[in-house]
Amino acid sequence: MEKIVIEVGSTVTKVDSFDGENINHIKSVTITFKKNYKENGNKLKKEDIDKLIETVNETDKSNLFVCGTSIFRDLQDDEREEFLDYFKSKTGLDFNIISSEEENIYTVKGSTKVVKEALIFVGGGGSTEMSYVKDGKIQEMANNNFGVMDVMHEFPDLSEDLATSKLEDVMNYIRQRIQVPDIQTDIMILAGGGHGLFARESGVRYEKNSLYEDKNEPIMMDIATRIEDTKRYYTQISMEEIKSRVEDPAWWFATRAMCAFVLVVAEKIGAKYIVPTDISMIYGIV
Repeated sequence: MEKIVIEVGSTVTKVDSFDGENINHIKSVTITFKKNYKENGNKLKKEDIDKLIETVNETDKSNLFVCGTSIFRDLQDDEREEFLDYFKSKTGLDFNIISSEEENIYTVKGSTKVVKEALIFVGGGGSTEMSYVKDGKIQEMANNNFGVMDVMHEFPDLSEDLATSKLEDVMNYIRQRIQVPDIQTDIMILAGGGHGLFARESGVRYEKNSLYEDKNEPIMMDIATRIEDTKRYYTQISMEEIKSRVEDPAWWFATRAMCAFVLVVAEKIGAKYIVPTDISMIYGIV
């Protein structure tokens, strides 16, 4: 029987299926839980919850697992219970809140079937997790309750057609707030969903992954190319042009912030290569 996993993040809700051999992406739905949480007096917005419930109720529930990360870990006890009860009453399903450690481990499992050594970066709207993996084992982890929506709150112009904030200023803001494993490694794998999509649609340059062969990690770029193209993405690549041709324009809201996260972490670990993927927790869950 096909298994479906709905992974609910602070900004993007991903619906994926597993048929016993292959993982297939069904759809992504942008629900800006964290952004609206802050604007709603640190309380989940009912419209966002109902949009999630609508997404769940539109999905085949016969073998469905629903889980949430980041923002749902931060809820106060009374709001968490209220949300969980309301969700179950409207869907008939449990909502599973995944810890940062579990999120990290699930994503790492899906990202390191082939590669021998790498830093796995899992970036999200409200959290950032990293794991240094060597010979199939996690050697060191760093989990941060800090994500791209926090950066967007400080630098709202990053969602405009061209950014006016300087990339270095955004990176400095992140440097002062993020914990990164104290290691050095050549390869940084971007996971958590959407990094491969970003590379293919944004205009940044990439090439075939020549470091190792994994059908779920087919592309890469060297760090010099990534730095140069991130600068272009801030000042020369039109966000409005991208939004005009993609299926989910709202998803692109925080992509410049995510690019700055990637460069800060790559800098700290001395990465020589970036491997952007669309791998998410389902790759480890199944």
